[in-house]
Amino acid sequence: VQLQAFGGGLVQPGGSLQLSCAASGSMVDIDAMGWYRQAPGKQREWVGHIRTRGDTNYADFVKGRFTISRDSAKNTWYLQMNSLKSEDTAVYYCNASTAWGRNWWGQGTLVTVSS
Repeated sequence: VQLQAFGGGLVQPGGSLQLSCAASGSMVDIDAMGWYRQAPGKQREWVGHIRTRGDTNYADFVKGRFTISRDSAKNTWYLQMNSLKSEDTAVYYCNASTAWGRNWWGQGTLVTVSS
């Protein structure tokens, strides 16, 4: 599976941005599709995911602000980010994983929240 993330950029605090992740290759074993992020000087952290059956889970720090959705026909999933804060500035990585813990990663896309 190969993943490619799109959509990063500069946005003002309080603004919105949507990231997308396009997957190629067989998705038959994929259980969850999600997003992680890594801020400067910090470890990579989980943002949230959507499972193939459609249920979503989010980290507490994005609940109510970020939404993950998917278009199965396009093998693409999205991260809609609203009410962005400066602390959301990070490189965002998309991720696909199997139920037994195998992971694939996209190349990362930089989101900068600044006025």
